[in-house]
Amino acid sequence: MTSSSNDFADRVLTWFDRHGRKDLPWQLAVTPYRVWVSEIMLQQTQVATVIPYFERFMASFPTLADLAEAALDDVLHHWTGLGYYARARNLHKAAQLAVDRHGGELPADLDALSALPGIGRSTAGAILSLGMGQRAAILDGNVKRVLARHEALAGDPAQADVLRRFWQVAEDCTPQARAPNYNQAMMDLGAMICTRTRPACALCPLADSCRGRAEGNPALYPQKKRKAAVPERSTRMLLQLNEHGQVWMQQRPPAGLWGGLWTFPELALDAEAPHGQDWPAFVHVFSHFRLHIHPLLVRGHDQAGAVNEAPGQWVTLAPLPALGVPAPVQQLLQRLQALVENE
Repeated sequence: MTSSSNDFADRVLTWFDRHGRKDLPWQLAVTPYRVWVSEIMLQQTQVATVIPYFERFMASFPTLADLAEAALDDVLHHWTGLGYYARARNLHKAAQLAVDRHGGELPADLDALSALPGIGRSTAGAILSLGMGQRAAILDGNVKRVLARHEALAGDPAQADVLRRFWQVAEDCTPQARAPNYNQAMMDLGAMICTRTRPACALCPLADSCRGRAEGNPALYPQKKRKAAVPERSTRMLLQLNEHGQVWMQQRPPAGLWGGLWTFPELALDAEAPHGQDWPAFVHVFSHFRLHIHPLLVRGHDQAGAVNEAPGQWVTLAPLPALGVPAPVQQLLQRLQALVENE
């Protein structure tokens, strides 16, 4: 560290006392379970987006036991629109394992927590610190950015040797006293001040000792390999309506893209398709590719099952089903619902 760890933490905590976030939903009535759910939701998702999802999730699954007993379809339904659905599947599985192996509680141990599906070292540290009051380091994306810039840490943290250096700095900086507040402060600094682009260095409590700032371009840190061009893929989604205003849907296998979610049958664009009405194509963006979706409205009960042999069921559109569906499928369901209601 370019300054003592104690001085670093003191400045971070002083800033937190004045400017940090203290009334987010998961910061109220704190439990390890609530912290855990919030941390999983916040992975790759902004706070403003997470808040309504978190509140609905807690209303339906207020305790870890409630989550463990819930049907996966119900859990995925509450996750619809958040994306990265493996997070929800792992959350559900980890809750069941906590009931089976840990008496219905999250274990108060880093190794035991990290052994649960979907809980990495940083998430485990957040649960122990923010949820249980322990001293534990965290290293989420916001914290990485603050530390990388302050220390001018070279290298891509996606590489194991670089990540070890990051963790060592994170451990060294985490104070013995007020570790939960310090960790929340570091996440807040990264989210509010030390942002990915145009960091507000003039407002940062660490500006005077920040090596990245001294070099003249803190936004160069953390250093990451240039991303390759995002691949483009296409699919035709078949919206099969029967005479009762129901649509044919299929559940995907548990693993893989949209695992466990309900979707429409799909065909390659160059495959022979049933006669129907083309709807405007649109793009859904994943982290690793862009999917061009071409909806095709197909009417008639006898069309069901003509596309493929995957198991499925007729789903009533009014009201919309309480199933776990991907965001683009949810959009198409809403349009189908409007179509049926207006006929």
